[in-house]
Amino acid sequence: MRRPASGPGARRTPLLLCNGIGAATDVLDPLVAALPADLDIIRFDPPGIGGSPAPRMPYHLSWMAHRVGQVLTKLGIGEADVLGFSWGGMLAQQLAISRRRRVRKLVLVATGPGALMVPASPRVMAVLTSPKRHQDPSYVDAVASKIYGGSLRHHPERAAEALGSGSRRGPLRGYYYQLLALSGWTSLPLLPAITADTLIIAGDDDPIVPRGNATMLSRGIRRSRVHRYPGGHLEMLLDPEPFAAEIDRFLSS
Repeated sequence: MRRPASGPGARRTPLLLCNGIGAATDVLDPLVAALPADLDIIRFDPPGIGGSPAPRMPYHLSWMAHRVGQVLTKLGIGEADVLGFSWGGMLAQQLAISRRRRVRKLVLVATGPGALMVPASPRVMAVLTSPKRHQDPSYVDAVASKIYGGSLRHHPERAAEALGSGSRRGPLRGYYYQLLALSGWTSLPLLPAITADTLIIAGDDDPIVPRGNATMLSRGIRRSRVHRYPGGHLEMLLDPEPFAAEIDRFLSS
């Protein structure tokens, strides 16, 4: 899905959004609404998520990056800025590694380098292996404070709305295939191959992606800087304005 830019002046580099696991494109609506109206936005549903048909077989993240590159080509876009959130941040890294000429600037939000990242606790990982938090609002209310942290520690009821939980009850294959896409994948030894200017956005209370992952990414990506925020994993969806302002400053600089 693409949101056309509007307004006078030179056309900006379009921004490609790569979303978190199990989340359809509309989950990022609050961020898109907070970004400038003259910024062309491109977003998509991975196979089996949202409006995309269920995949016939499992796929790997490197294949997904190849397919995203094909989408950009079909749209007539040679170069884009790329923002990846959580699972989408790993896809964004793979794009910046294997399709580096297609990525002008890179924004990594609440994400890590994959299999060799600082892991979440076993209790958090057990919740993440199931798509139930995207299917059952009462379930996500029960686990939100523990797995998402930040403001949801005090208002866990906001998580279901942010994730669109319960609004989609299609086949679960898409979620499990997204998990399988990460099997054995890590960007860690290849981070120096990322040549795009990179903004790494990390929360100080993110149980899914602990703080040390931002440090690992910044040490590996030479042209990078870290922006830390007070909050948890879903803070960008819950309070998008400050994130949109920081992202816009980075993309415009």
